[in-house]
Amino acid sequence: MKKTLTTIAAAFIMISSFSAFAAENANPLKNVESDKIVTTYLEATTLGTVELNKFLFADDFEYSNTANGDSFNKKQYTNFLKAHKGVKFDCETTYEILDQSGQACVAKATMKFANFTRVDYITLNQSAEGWKVSKVVTGYPGK
Repeated sequence: MKKTLTTIAAAFIMISSFSAFAAENANPLKNVESDKIVTTYLEATTLGTVELNKFLFADDFEYSNTANGDSFNKKQYTNFLKAHKGVKFDCETTYEILDQSGQACVAKATMKFANFTRVDYITLNQSAEGWKVSKVVTGYPGK
C-alpha cells in the first residue's frame, strides 16, 4: 500500500512538472491578432522590451535599412534589440495595417522624433505558431 501511494505521488509530481515546463515554453503570441504582433514589435524597437522576441520573429526574418544599406537576419537583429534592452526612444509612434489577406499582412509604423521620422514597413506571415514578423524595411522620409 505504501509503495502504491509513493508511486502515485511520484507520478503526480512528474505530471505537474511536465505541465509547468510546457506552460513555461508556451508561445503567448500564438493566438493573437496581427495588430498585437505589430504593437509587440514596436514595444521591442521603441521601448526596449525584449521578453517576447523569441516568439515575435520568423526564423527567416530579414531586416533592412534603406538609408545605409544595412541588413540583418533574425539572430543579428534580436541580439541588437537585446543589447538595447530598456532603451526608450523619445518619439511619437503610430501604426496602421496597410493590407491583410489570408495569412499575410503588411503594416506601416511611423516613429516621429524631434528632428526626423523613421518609417518601418513590416511584413507578417501567419503559420501554425501564429503571426510572426518576417521582414522589416526601414526608411527615413525626406532623406
